Amino acid sequence: MILGIDTSLGTAVAVVEDDGLVRSEASSESPLGHAEVIGTLLQTALTDAALGAVGQTSAPSPFELTHVAAGMGPGPFTGLRIGIAAARAFALGRGIPVVPVVSHDAIALGRLMLDDEAPRFAVVTDARRREFAYSVYDGVDDDGLPVRSSEPALVPRNGIDAVLAGHGAERHDATAVSAAMLALVAARSLAAGRVSVMTEPLYLRAPDVTPPAARKRVGT
Repeated sequence: MILGIDTSLGTAVAVVEDDGLVRSEASSESPLGHAEVIGTLLQTALTDAALGAVGQTSAPSPFELTHVAAGMGPGPFTGLRIGIAAARAFALGRGIPVVPVVSHDAIALGRLMLDDEAPRFAVVTDARRREFAYSVYDGVDDDGLPVRSSEPALVPRNGIDAVLAGHGAERHDATAVSAAMLALVAARSLAAGRVSVMTEPLYLRAPDVTPPAARKRVGT
């Protein structure tokens, strides 16, 4: 069973069984305040997961988490690192592995599960500062994973349509990432033996605040 955590847009947490059955979901659509809500969302998701699958009316059943899926972006520096830190801390405390997942892949899988024959499309998310982040997808592969034909990139808002036209991709705007879809990407990657080895988050840009330069000693 996999715990999914993503803070690339809002804040989202979910517990999903290996076959994709959703045990619980909790989220906040606000693009701010990740640190203030993630603890509560984790508690809610874990408590609800013990009640069984979403919509289930049978008695509560125990569950054991085996992995934590961490949304790696693209996303803003501050918000994204909160979710990744939470995922790593939780995994460390439980002694289970972290599975890194590109957040746009989760959005793409959500669309492709509705139509696995959808024509080439681009997941587009608000990067703020008059920019969009986008990734282009070409359906799903034999393992049920989204085929990403271009890596996440930034583009000015007034240039997005021209860029997507160049890729021959339909535009799919998203304002949230489903932690359940994130966990499902992780589950399918594990089943296929294709877990990503990425260690660095896909920050949209460098942080605004940087450490001050070291002061020179007097006389040197």
